[in-house]
Amino acid sequence: MNTSFLQKSYEGNRSASLKKEIIRLLVIGGNYSITDISKEMNTSVPTITKLIVELISEGYVLDFGKQGTNGGRRPNVYGLNPDAGYFAGVDISKDFISMGVINFKGEMTEFVGNREFVMENTIESLDSLCSIINSFLNKLSIPRDKILSLGVNLSGRVNSESGYSYSFYFLGEKPLSMLIEERVDCPVYIENDSRAMTYGEFMMGSDSHVKNMIFINASWGLGIGIIMDGRLYYGKSGFSGEYGHFPFFDNEIICRCGKRGCLETGVSGSAIHRMFTERLKEGRVSMLSGKFNNGLEITLEDIMDALQKEDVLAIEIIECVGNEMGKAISGLINLFNPELIVLGGTLAAAKEYIMLPIRSAINKYSLILVSKDTKLKLSRLGEKCGVTGACMLVRSKTLGLL
Repeated sequence: MNTSFLQKSYEGNRSASLKKEIIRLLVIGGNYSITDISKEMNTSVPTITKLIVELISEGYVLDFGKQGTNGGRRPNVYGLNPDAGYFAGVDISKDFISMGVINFKGEMTEFVGNREFVMENTIESLDSLCSIINSFLNKLSIPRDKILSLGVNLSGRVNSESGYSYSFYFLGEKPLSMLIEERVDCPVYIENDSRAMTYGEFMMGSDSHVKNMIFINASWGLGIGIIMDGRLYYGKSGFSGEYGHFPFFDNEIICRCGKRGCLETGVSGSAIHRMFTERLKEGRVSMLSGKFNNGLEITLEDIMDALQKEDVLAIEIIECVGNEMGKAISGLINLFNPELIVLGGTLAAAKEYIMLPIRSAINKYSLILVSKDTKLKLSRLGEKCGVTGACMLVRSKTLGLL
């Protein structure tokens, strides 16, 4: 397959640029006739016809034949070939790794969720990660050379342009993207997990008309991703979205970043875990008391499971965290006036246990005139959100859609 027109070196080539634009149009709008493509791109029909023929011969586009119209001659319509290429995504969380693959049309064809993996800032951990990725890619039903690129999500400070991760796997002069690329033999893009989840939700989960949204990744930590005017917002240095480190509490609790009083110290999975174990030490009763008293570790997953079983202590703590989260979200609403706010990540599994106090706090602390048109929803993608975002982002970057 000829992939030369996807490369950056071809950006000055008009034919390559037009091909990319046709691909972009088919990605966003689905199937089109040549006449419709010509109108959308303001380019002559003969030129579009020539490029479509080339894209068909290269395997990127399919001719779906004639489709009915209200009258007159029926045109042939063209769309993306799902098998033209595939994009893999890896989402790394605190204790797990999830992986998936989408086809050229953006449809997920493979997904492996929540495989145990402990991320450590060592070369051994990186080698282990790449071994897991290679094993996953080797077991796919498609040849590895059909994987056009790989996206990897990590928490913390990630600069997707330079390929450096400054929170995990900052192991020397080489960027992390290059270190992984050398080990998996595939073009690699890295991204902050919250931004990737945001893009996944924006492309595949949220209402298609939404152009301004904020995604809240409430997991062990807390981060956000921002969509402004239909584009993912990175900020000047590529580190936007570190919402968990907004100074919010006067609690003197030292955050993992080294500062005190960060929002994450009271609104996150780690905060819930700390509060829950503190209450158990104080003698509060829970269905997890027996496990705790026997010296066994209580995990965040244990607490979320207890919540679903209506554990009173779990409900109480989630409600408290939800109220504080609602206050913090009110600030986002007053600042950005978004169309949509989506709650995702581990804590989204709490559903109405956390959404009710969030909504109540928003009603109390946000400006009504600003918040009245903002919708608050749970992520539609659930546990696949991170992998979907990794795959969709790497597809968009490879095809020059960002």
